[in-house]
Parts: sequence; C-alpha cells; structure tokens
Amino acid sequence: MSQLLPNFLKIRTLGAMQHEKIVILDFGGQYAHLIASRIRRLGVLSEIRLPDQTTADDLQEKNIKGIILSGGPQSVFAEDSPRTDDAIFDLGIPVLGICYGHQYLAQALGGKVAPGTTGEFGRAEFTHDGQCPLFENIPSPTVVWMNHVDAVGTFAPGFDPAGSTEHCETAAAFDPKKNFYSVQFHLEVTHTPEGNAIFENFLDLCGCSRDWSVEQFLAEQEAQLQKKVGDKNVFLFVSGGVDSTVTFALLTKVLGPDRVRGLFVDTGLLRQNEVEQVETSIRAIGADLTTLHEADHFLGKLKGITDPEQKREIIGHAFLEVQQQFFKQHNLDESWLLAQGTIYPDTIETGGTQNADKIKTHHNRAPEVQKLIDAGKVIEPVAELYKDEVRRLGELLGLPKELVWRHPFPGPGLGVRILCAPEDIDQPIAEPVNAFTLQRKTRPFVALPIKSVGVQGDFRTYRHPGVLTSVPGEKTLDNLEKFATKLVNHYDDINRCTFLLGQNFSGKISRIQVAQTDISPDRVTRLQQADAIVTRLLREMKVYQDVWQFPVVLIPVAFNGTGSESIVLRPIDSIDAMSASVGKLPWEFFDRAATEILKQDPQISAVLLDCTSKPPGTIEWE
Repeated sequence: MSQLLPNFLKIRTLGAMQHEKIVILDFGGQYAHLIASRIRRLGVLSEIRLPDQTTADDLQEKNIKGIILSGGPQSVFAEDSPRTDDAIFDLGIPVLGICYGHQYLAQALGGKVAPGTTGEFGRAEFTHDGQCPLFENIPSPTVVWMNHVDAVGTFAPGFDPAGSTEHCETAAAFDPKKNFYSVQFHLEVTHTPEGNAIFENFLDLCGCSRDWSVEQFLAEQEAQLQKKVGDKNVFLFVSGGVDSTVTFALLTKVLGPDRVRGLFVDTGLLRQNEVEQVETSIRAIGADLTTLHEADHFLGKLKGITDPEQKREIIGHAFLEVQQQFFKQHNLDESWLLAQGTIYPDTIETGGTQNADKIKTHHNRAPEVQKLIDAGKVIEPVAELYKDEVRRLGELLGLPKELVWRHPFPGPGLGVRILCAPEDIDQPIAEPVNAFTLQRKTRPFVALPIKSVGVQGDFRTYRHPGVLTSVPGEKTLDNLEKFATKLVNHYDDINRCTFLLGQNFSGKISRIQVAQTDISPDRVTRLQQADAIVTRLLREMKVYQDVWQFPVVLIPVAFNGTGSESIVLRPIDSIDAMSASVGKLPWEFFDRAATEILKQDPQISAVLLDCTSKPPGTIEWE
C-alpha cells in the first residue's frame, strides 16, 4: 500500500482567482468553517487563517475587506487560550467577533470577560435597540443560537451595548468609529434565522462585492482536477449517500467514466435493502461500481466492542483492510489515486481545525485513513463544502432529485446507531418525576444509565440522556424542544432529552435495565426493521422531504422488566449538520411509528423521541 498513490492532491475549493475576501481567524470553534461557508454562499470569497500564525502585515492585502473572529472552546483568560496579533485592530479593516471572538475583542481592547457557571446552550431570544447598523432591518426580538459559558462583563472603551438575551445582558456591542462589531450568539448556524441577514449587513459595512458561487466552484474545480490528476486514474469508496455520490459524479464528469472506479462495501451495517438501492442509483449515473460483501469481516471485528470511539476506529480500519486486499487482487499501481467523499463536518467534528475540541471520530478520519491523508495519498474534491453546497453541486451535475435530496447516512452506518454496554445494570427509580418543576432534587425526567455524545460550548460531552413522560403545556414538538433546552442548561449530567412515545411495559417507570451488549447480527436486524418502518411511513405520509435526516437508534435499555431494547427516533431539521433542531413532523407520524415498531418486535420495551437540538446534542448518539 505504501507504494501506491504517491502524490498528494489537496483540492482547494477557492481556486486561484482573485476575489475580494473576508478572512476568518479560527480560534478553534467547531463552526469556524461554517462561517466561511455562509460568507461564500452570500457571494463573497472567504479564507480561514490561524490567529497565532497571522500578523497584521499578513492582512494588508488590498482585497481583504473584513475580518471575522470565530468562536472557540476555551476561556479568553486561560493561559493557553488562542490569541492573535492585536495590531490587526489598527488596520482600519472592519471586524466582527462571534462567541469567543466577541469575548476576545472585548478583552483585547480593554474590556473584561467573566467566567460563567451554568452556560447558555441552544435557542434564545435576542433583543436590540436598532442603533447598531449590524442589525439594520433585523426584527427585535429575534431567535438566536447560543453555545457559551463565559460572558463579557464590561465592554472595551468606545463600544456601545447593542443587544441582550434573558441570560446574557452583553450579547452584542459595536464601536461605530472603528467599524467593529461583536455578538455572543452564533449567527452562522441555520437556527439563528436572521443570521444570513446579519452577515449581509456586515458584508455591506465592509463594502464587499458578490462574485463567488457554487457554479464558480464547479468551473474552477474542473480545471484543477484536470491539471492535478493528470493522466492518472481515480478510485473512490462509495457509500451511496449524497456526498460520495456527488463526488463520484464530479470525478466521472471531469475525468470520464473509464478513469474513475467506485468500490461499494457491504459492511453488514447498512439499512434494509440498502445494497440493492445503492447499486441501482450509482449505476444510473453511468459510473463503474464494484460491490464487495464484507459483513462477516466488519461484524467480526466489532464483536465484544462497546466503546463508541473504538467502534468508529475499527470500522475505519476495516475499510482500509478491504481496500488494501482489493488493491492487491487487482494490481492497482501508482497510476491510481484514492478519493473520498469527505465534507467539512467530517473534519471539523474530529478536531479538524487547530484549536478545535474533538466531537467524534468519522470513519473518513480514522487513524489509518488519517495516515494516508498525512502521507499525501488521498484526494477529497468536496472536502470544503457543506451538505447544502454538495446538494447544489449535485444539481449542477444533473443528478436526479431522489439522489441529491436523499437523507444523509453516516459512513460507519448503523454501527453508530447501535449503542452497546460493557456491563449489566439494574437500576430502580425511586424519585418521583414532576415535569412542571426545575428543582434539582425533584427532577422532571428519568436519567438513563447509558451515555450519548453531545456538544456544549465547543466541547464534546459524554453524558446521560433524560426521559420525559410529560411536558408542561401542550404536547408539541416545539414545546418539547424548548423544554429539553431548559433541562440540559439546568442539569449538568445530561446532554439530551427524549420523550416516551410508546411502551410495551405497564405503569410508570420504576426500573431500568441495561444489558451487556455489542453489535451482533440480530441487533442489526432489529434496528433495520425499525428503521424500515420509519422510512416507509415518511414516504407513505409524504413527509420524507419535511425532515433533513431521521436517525433511528437502538439502545440496550429496557423498562420495568419488559423486553430487552428500546428504539429512539431522531427527526432532524438542518441544512449542513453543524446545527439542528427537531424535525417538525405531524404527531400522527410518531404515534403510528411507535405503534408499528412495538407491535413488530416484543423485545422492544419502549419507543422514545429525541427532542434535543444541536447543540447541545449531536445528531447521532455516538
């Protein structure tokens, strides 16, 4: 393998054209690249640089029209917190600080930042007085997305307060003379509805022209691929999802079908009938596809494994083993390059920016894959695009709508949707559950004795999910999501909340059992059957496109001695996976799904609805 693919082709999306641009200083926030994506989508070139490697002299290019300071996981007053050359604030270039950048701007220019205690995560209402030009034509109040613990205590001299939320009096400020602006909330995520409009205002304040688009990306990428690939051929792992399909189509279009081969691996962790569907859809675009049936290999490697990160790493390593074996059998030599359909979130959430805290490991960034990338043996043509941009690219390439708008599916497949447990647990529930209080001694939820992954304050968290059996007010998805946000912000041992949709047990929750489990063929089949019910109902009720994604999760949890497992439904409303809210489907859908799942399999103890936004809960449970 070491003799293969000697040339590193890191394909840049921005090309060599000279554009006016916004420079983003990446302080390590998981949303740093999403800021860049938003700016590009508004028609302006954006470029990410590391703050500790960027000086004021580096930013004196004539085409730099503005600077954005990103969020980050650390406290600005910590000794190891990222910093930059403060001389950039004397360049006369407009500056926008976001989250950590908001706090850094205050502290660097003479203000003070106070350490927080409870934090503020998820939905909040932001109120402004209309005096700051950054919020011109922005309604007040307006919904914003928060993800912070610390807060600005005192603004720097020259700054005027510009807005607040219920839990943050210093949520925005501006210096009208210097053209500096800062906000505590994340305007780059889709769940700050006015975020794009605020960015538009900043670009206007910077005097930017709008000369960037996905159409330009395609034109420039075609030219770069032709030049850099030269006369070599390309080999691509295909999952059948949007990212790898669009990557396959792009490579096939640019290089021709004779120079691009796809390898589809049946890992045994795909959805029901997935293999046949992938083969049909890929061959429909005229691409060369080979399918390898390796379920025994993957499931054998996962036997006895319960740790989520270890599962992801094993799956990534198994992909490499299959690839190496295929290369040996087919004598693929140095005339072949390896490609992946990696996109931005795959790298960001694994700590892809220098200061970012790792959220989870993607199979495209498993250690063995990362070694190949570091050695310069992998090309990733869409690695700087987000999911919505990939979909737009797919449309430009002429792919069918059912392919472009198919729900995303994780590379490790059901391997990250089947939770495992290293030991048996039998936990009595003694505390009364009262859904109408927020008192630490009388909790409005039952905490499950398992853990799931979350993301809070740019950090990965590994905490308990909570189970609600009732909710104050009307039983609606919007109300459940708001209540879940309050609970996660209030109780520091949970990072997501679920709601009990249906049950095969009787009475109130009095006992919770967790069975020692790994990934086994029967558990894969159990999840495939539940997932198939959800997918069928989405299509039957004509609501498939009303949600962006719909993970179905199997957890080794049973209630009151009934059954052995439970199913979690996770409807997602998002555009780019960097932020998400609960997909707002009709309640009838959830009733039908829960009823059918419980009827089909008596080993299912309960069906739960995950009503947590991202942040604080990641989209997947692992």
